[in-house]
Amino acid sequence: MDKRPRGFYALTVFFALFVLFLYGPTITIGILSFQGPGGGLTFPMRGVSLHWFHDLFEQQAVGDIWGAFRRSFALGLMVMVATVVISVMAGLAFRKRFRGSGFLFYLSIASLVIPSILVSLGVGLIFTQLGLKIHWATSGLGAQLTWTLPFGLLIMFAVFNRFDKSFEEAARDQGATSWQTIRHVVLPIIAPSLLGVALFGFTLSYDEFARTLLTAGSYNTLPLEIFGMTTNVTTPVIYALGTLTTAFSFLIIGVFLFTVWFTAKRRARHGSDAGKGV
Repeated sequence: MDKRPRGFYALTVFFALFVLFLYGPTITIGILSFQGPGGGLTFPMRGVSLHWFHDLFEQQAVGDIWGAFRRSFALGLMVMVATVVISVMAGLAFRKRFRGSGFLFYLSIASLVIPSILVSLGVGLIFTQLGLKIHWATSGLGAQLTWTLPFGLLIMFAVFNRFDKSFEEAARDQGATSWQTIRHVVLPIIAPSLLGVALFGFTLSYDEFARTLLTAGSYNTLPLEIFGMTTNVTTPVIYALGTLTTAFSFLIIGVFLFTVWFTAKRRARHGSDAGKGV
């Protein structure tokens, strides 16, 4: 007798269709990127080959692809580090309620509801009025932090709201200073959340388009470069680029997941060793 709850198969079909809708375009691009040398941008495919992946690495009039990739990767790392550091510091500060903390909190996350293109325009205008050069590593960094920091802050606020302060009290009872308590007690406990904030910061920066549009200056990031390619590239080479960047994104996620797993396993091993020592 089938003991599955009523509606199980309907929900399964619905979820399958949802996943297909979510990843269907990416899968389609991945398939078309393996077109033969005479293939086009649509089905049916004209042969199967790695021609367009090889063509992607050749010098051709498709823009500065690898320069744009290096800029996006470097910018993503800078945004990631800044988001983690500022989010942790803000989370620690907001543990103690102070005058105006509520207003400051809502002000911090207000940029999530402001149209991204307006944020990009505003940051660009500020740099121009101050006589500063608009560049992907300065104004671009500032514009993207208005997008990543609110998410980092929300995560850290949730983490510290359920953080057990008795661990810190125990460390202080043992003579630990405030810095030692943060370094050896707080940070190791919230490490998985820090990795989540870091992944959020990097991925949001890596594929951000609107907030970088008017703040990148004369050098494109990868999303801007790909958008420019859509207007002048009419071969599957653009699909090959999409397939490679998607694979890179999954690689980054895999690295973070492995880091979380390794950290958890290491903490469990250390806890087991400490228990045996006792």
